[in-house]
Amino acid sequence: MRPPPGLDFDFEHPAGEPALAPAGGVSWRVFANPVSLFIGGVAAVLLELAEPSVRSGVWDHSSFRRDPSMRLRRTGYAAMVTVYGPRSTAETMIARVVRMHEKVHGETPSGRPYHANDPELLDWVQATAVFGFCEAYSRFARSLSAEEKSAAFAEGQAAARLYGAAHAPTSWQEWEHLLGAMAPRLEGSPVLTEFLDIMAGAAILPTAARPLQRLSVRAAVEITPEPVRSLPQLQRRGLRRGEAALVKALGALAERVPLPGMPPSLAARRMKALA
Repeated sequence: MRPPPGLDFDFEHPAGEPALAPAGGVSWRVFANPVSLFIGGVAAVLLELAEPSVRSGVWDHSSFRRDPSMRLRRTGYAAMVTVYGPRSTAETMIARVVRMHEKVHGETPSGRPYHANDPELLDWVQATAVFGFCEAYSRFARSLSAEEKSAAFAEGQAAARLYGAAHAPTSWQEWEHLLGAMAPRLEGSPVLTEFLDIMAGAAILPTAARPLQRLSVRAAVEITPEPVRSLPQLQRRGLRRGEAALVKALGALAERVPLPGMPPSLAARRMKALA
């Protein structure tokens, strides 16, 4: 949750400036839990990589395979800015990302052309991210009601529109409808195996915590919905007997441990500054 180079934004100022996501909303609670954030992020990427065009764009044009730790830090911190950063800062950052994505295009192995700023692909990426974070939080930190999950999708609309995801789901019901519509396009690939192996083995957490890293990756597989959960590349890679209780204990502990100096607490201070 520490800022990578080039993303050291000021979450505490300007005093009182709102974020894209409402202060104190479901998104603010979900993103403050590092355990569910990691698990949810992995689950979201599994769903994204199951879609051929998104998979080609991510795997062919990103630095993930070369430096997965830095790539994850940059992606995670950009999400923090989107949820907690002052609106003006988030808007500037997102505009820069959109310009970068404009250069990302090519063809899938089957010859289908793709473009990173394709609104349909952006809708899927936005939806999978909200699903992953909410489902991980609800399963392993604190249970969310259907209304709260829908609220998280609604809270992401401002950022989604800035990214170009004009028709991203606004509720849990719309997410389930999109998942059903996308199901025929989702497929297995050796990239899914490679991604899981990277996530399990890369130096993302300190050496002593590496078993928890592998546990978190298995938890992400566990919450990945059908039809992706049944793909051959995910078989026997979910949680083992008794591990769900351990992940829940870690998620509950993360709910109680304060993170001073991190984006959630700095943003809360920014919003209280005018009180």
